[in-house]
Amino acid sequence: MTRQEFEGILNRLVQQLTEEAREEAFTKADQFENRVREVAKALVTDPDIEIDMDPPAQAFPDVAVGEFGIEVKFTTQDTWRSVANSILETNRVQEVKHVYLVFGKMGGTPQVKWNEYEKCVMHVRTSHVPRFEVEIGTDKPLFQQMGVTYDEFRNSEMHEKMEHIRGYARSRLKKGERLWWLEDTDGEEHSLPIQARLYTKLDINEKTRLRAEAVLLCPRIVESGRSRDKYDDVVLFLLTYHGVLCHQARDLFSAGSVANPKNDDNGGIYIERAIKLIEPEIQEAALRMDAALFEEYWGRPVPPEQRIEEWLRLADGYARDWVPSEVLFLDR
Repeated sequence: MTRQEFEGILNRLVQQLTEEAREEAFTKADQFENRVREVAKALVTDPDIEIDMDPPAQAFPDVAVGEFGIEVKFTTQDTWRSVANSILETNRVQEVKHVYLVFGKMGGTPQVKWNEYEKCVMHVRTSHVPRFEVEIGTDKPLFQQMGVTYDEFRNSEMHEKMEHIRGYARSRLKKGERLWWLEDTDGEEHSLPIQARLYTKLDINEKTRLRAEAVLLCPRIVESGRSRDKYDDVVLFLLTYHGVLCHQARDLFSAGSVANPKNDDNGGIYIERAIKLIEPEIQEAALRMDAALFEEYWGRPVPPEQRIEEWLRLADGYARDWVPSEVLFLDR
């Protein structure tokens, strides 16, 4: 069967289902999917193609027709948009090479339409498992935005897929926003704790570890105290990556308890003193933290052994009344 022949079948299929829906609208997704399968089976006359009428529940696409496949979407609302399958496509039917979307819209005037799946994917929803969103008639296909074809994307390794998805997600961020999911390359995965925690309730060891990570990722903290938003990235990092809420981020670095624990009244720049006290923890964090975090917060990946030098370069650019590289990490 050629593409042209299969698309001719789809034309007849959606026409018949639209007529049926306008006589009596479908009310449930499984009812509509089963009817798509029945009509497709009746329209396909090729004796070499057998349509499975009882496929596995999670199979993608829903209806396999030889090397062609139909992914079925259904809504009782007046919209052509729906959440679709996981980007993993773990349960893809391997024989299917070309996927099409058949969408049943029962809200407003009931209608059924089809289009190529690749042309309908218009967004990726980043939840526990990133999932595509599809829309019949979208003018901004996702793969076009990412500069990759659907087949190239689906045949990529997971870390390559996530590079595309992160790039797309970053392009949609507003000022002050950060990604909350940052899975990087093979092997390292990060899970956000299910429970939210207050920074003030953590033990001293965890507070020190988190402060070290925050200092490293967010060199803007060395800016003048008059800078209104220099702690924004610190708060977002602790919340989105560790599930920790910090009410007063300034106190992580400028409070006397962290910058002057001995209460020796020696003066000096509190932020400098606070950082100097946790230099070993910051150096340890530089060697172990996920590379994707540095790409997210610094704008580019940096090898572990170069992260302290790069931090000092960035910090020198932010500081005004002192030079971090002249007083910090002198044993590097």
